[in-house]
This record gives sequence, structure tokens and C-alpha cells, in this order.
Amino acid sequence: MSDTPQAIDNDLPNILEALLLASDQPLSLDALQRLLTEDGAGDRKVLRAALESLQQRYEGTALSLDEVASGWRIRVVDSYADWVHRLWAERPPKLSRALLETLAIICYRQPVTRSDIEEVRGVTVSSNILRTLTDRGWIREAGVKEVPGRPALLVTTPQLLDDLGLKSLDELPPLPEVKDPEQLEAALLQLAEKRGIRLDAGDQSAGDQEEAAQGEADLEQAGSETAGAPAQPSVPPVDPPEQLH
Repeated sequence: MSDTPQAIDNDLPNILEALLLASDQPLSLDALQRLLTEDGAGDRKVLRAALESLQQRYEGTALSLDEVASGWRIRVVDSYADWVHRLWAERPPKLSRALLETLAIICYRQPVTRSDIEEVRGVTVSSNILRTLTDRGWIREAGVKEVPGRPALLVTTPQLLDDLGLKSLDELPPLPEVKDPEQLEAALLQLAEKRGIRLDAGDQSAGDQEEAAQGEADLEQAGSETAGAPAQPSVPPVDPPEQLH
């Protein structure tokens, strides 16, 4: 390119704006640095200064430049979210109380097993709930717990932090000594509502009934599979990764 490094530095906020608007996912400083190094604009301090300049430019507008777990992204501010939702005929699905409670327990107590979640909630966890959370990219398996049966350990993902607009789990509302699932749910709901993820009160009872029915089906299926299944060979233990930060 014919632009001088000085000219690029002067135009860097606009260059970053173009890259972030064109990207379909957050861009980290490393990614931005790789994109800009050939043009002489890859200094991290310069990049941060340009990003801060762009943040200030968006103050008082409909846009916001946020740093989340995976990097930097430009988004529509929450106060205009309802207007943007009109672009799509179908509204995003709302989360049931059972799903939100399960997600909250994983967020605050990870790594946890399915039985750990059931102990806190007092009911069987539906396979559909764990499948939904996995399909959304919000939770994943991270090794196994070294107890009989070696159940999978569940943790949250950077995708969940991105969707909630968080840089790390440290930004979750503080909840020391949480024991009540309703407390867990209330804390996560603060963030969910802020980001437009809604808990539909009208679906709570139906969702819980469906979860209970699915839980019974899971237990019946597990019992039948255990009765007819051959013994499984032992698998070397897998250490869970460190908690996301």
C-alpha cells in the first residue's frame, strides 16, 4: 500500500472500525495486529489507543465498542435492541426457568457434573437442557470427575461470555456462598435481561413439566442400557482445564 505509517496511524480508528464492522465475530488484539502489521500499524499500544478513540467516538450514539472474552466487537447498544429486533420476523427463543437455573449453576460452580446440578436444583436435569446449552455453544465438557462412573465435567465457554458481553467470569455478579438455585438464577438473570435474553414466565411451568418428563425418560433409558450393555474398558483420566478467566 502507498500509505505511510504516519498516515495509517492517523486513520487507524477508521481502519479498525471497518475491520470490526466487516467481521462476523469479535477480533482480538492479536488478530488485529496480524491484519495490520504489514501496513506498519501493528503496535499493541497504538492499537489500544485507537480502540479507545473509537470507543469515545461512539459515546452517545446507537453503537458501542466492547471488549469481550474473544476480543473487540461493535454492537448496537441495548436501548435500541427492540428496534433492531423488528428486522427479523421471528423473535429469538426465550429461556425457560429450568434452563436458566442450570446455566447459572454451571457458571458459578464450574466445573460441575450433571449430578452436582441435580443436587442443587433438587430435580433431574433434562438431557434436552444440556443439549440446548451445548448447541448454543455456551457449555462444553472438560474432562471427567474421578468418582465411580467418571461423569463428565461441565464448564462455560468464551461464546457465553461474548453473548453476555463479558470479558471474563470475574464480571459475573458476586454471589459468595450461593446455595439456593433461585439466587443463582436471579444473578444470571440480571445479565440475561440486560442483553435481551428473556425469561418467559408463561413458559416456566410447561418447561419444568417437560424437564421432569424428560428426566424420567432419561432414567428409564439409562437403566435399560446399563442392564444390557457390556462392561466398558477403563479410560485414562483427563484433567479438566483451568476455569475460564
